Amino acid sequence: MDHINLVETFSEFKDFKNIDRETMMRILEDVFRHMLAKKYGSADNFDIIVNIDKGDLEIWRLREIVEDGEIEDDNLQIAYSEAIKIEPDFEVGEEVSEEIKMKDFGRREILTIRQNLISKIQEYEKDNVYHKYKDRIGEIITGEVYQVWKKEILVIDDEYIELILPKSEQIPSDYYRKGDTIRAVVSKVDMRNNTPQIILSRTSPSFLERLFEQEVPEVFDGLITIKKIVRVPGERAKIAVESYDDRIDPVGACVGMKGSRIHGIVRELKNENIDVINFTNNSSLYIQRALSPAKISNIVLDDENGKAEVYMKPDQVSLAIGKGGFNIKLAGKLTGYEIDVYRDAETDTDDDVDIAEFSDELEVWVIEQLKAIGCDTAKSVLSLDFEDLVKRTDLEEDTIKRVINVLKAEFE
Repeated sequence: MDHINLVETFSEFKDFKNIDRETMMRILEDVFRHMLAKKYGSADNFDIIVNIDKGDLEIWRLREIVEDGEIEDDNLQIAYSEAIKIEPDFEVGEEVSEEIKMKDFGRREILTIRQNLISKIQEYEKDNVYHKYKDRIGEIITGEVYQVWKKEILVIDDEYIELILPKSEQIPSDYYRKGDTIRAVVSKVDMRNNTPQIILSRTSPSFLERLFEQEVPEVFDGLITIKKIVRVPGERAKIAVESYDDRIDPVGACVGMKGSRIHGIVRELKNENIDVINFTNNSSLYIQRALSPAKISNIVLDDENGKAEVYMKPDQVSLAIGKGGFNIKLAGKLTGYEIDVYRDAETDTDDDVDIAEFSDELEVWVIEQLKAIGCDTAKSVLSLDFEDLVKRTDLEEDTIKRVINVLKAEFE
């Protein structure tokens, strides 16, 4: 195994791994210098010349010529009698440059060099991948689904780097097969057991933000600022936007003509319902916009405790709560207020009974469940279908039937 074949093998490995020439030369030199230091005690007096393109590698050892019998270090000094065999004109005190051939090393040493080189290149590759993706956290990447498992999807990018999309970071309605193209945001990059692990996400608010940057030029250019995003992935999202240019309507620009801009985002998010609202420092107005499409009659704010009591007509309560309670939940996260919805007493002229009045017949936790979906009176509960109550609350069907019977009895 001569030095040329060895270097040619390394060169092929370099091409496969796409390592640049300078890096490959540095790795080769480091590996050989480490080996020389181990063999001779020190590698400071060695010159290593690497030519990746030609597959050449030369090692030269520099030693000082001393009088015969005065050698203190074989690696740093050479006897005069030995030096003149190399070049008759040498004199004591001069420096001899002598080439070290690959055949001077044993087979085991050469195999060790090969293993060390492969290890160094793999280490470089891993480090390179780690830093490359560490700098891309928050960016959208497009990859190909390589393998689908129960708890995660293995994705490869255009450089065949492996990326992971965990089940928890997938939109519930996501369905992918091997070979499908997938878009996601880089959410986290870790080193585990000296191997980079790149985690993707399609549920992160930053994924929605990057999609808006791609679809809305004004957002990309900074003319429109995204103040905050809250999501229930695959169901609903609310995004507050603001423009510092009075000539630009931030909501209109984000939605586009006839929804042209937002439709592409909605499709990518598996028909997630996206509400784009104008940001404002006026808390009451902000809450009102956040609860859209429901119309509000009055708001009472408790800024000290971060609570808001919202009053509205009975037919608006279900709109404010939204399917699965997502609308009011996201409005609370967006505005930072704990929002409680109440029916406007002025509009509720019929004889009605506060749900709390039934505490003798209904458990407190059942009453709280009903209040949580905006049903704070008996008639507000009875106005909803049985199926609606099942969907919106965490109550068992038998419990809901009992609640309905108790409330109906009040009016019979």
